[in-house]
Amino acid sequence: MAIETEADRAIYLDTADFGVTVTKADATTFSGIWDLRFTLIQPNGLTIGLESAEPRLMARTSDVSSLAHGDSLTIQSIGYVVRGIEPDNLGMTTLVMERS
Repeated sequence: MAIETEADRAIYLDTADFGVTVTKADATTFSGIWDLRFTLIQPNGLTIGLESAEPRLMARTSDVSSLAHGDSLTIQSIGYVVRGIEPDNLGMTTLVMERS
């Protein structure tokens, strides 16, 4: 059970502070925290690897519960596709994104 309420989570995602506005394919919007997380891929345990940035969006689960893999979102005027859905079971979900 989460300690925060939906209203508490909405404050954390406020676009006046940390949040960005996200637009769904049906033109509805919600707020989320946009992040480009560093990723290092090291196949077969090699000491060298490929460095990359993995786009991720954290939002209230109630705002993204209708989304599925392959759905389109627009974030900061750029189109993205949902590639992963990671709920934390406490009211927030992180979406792993790919630029479309």
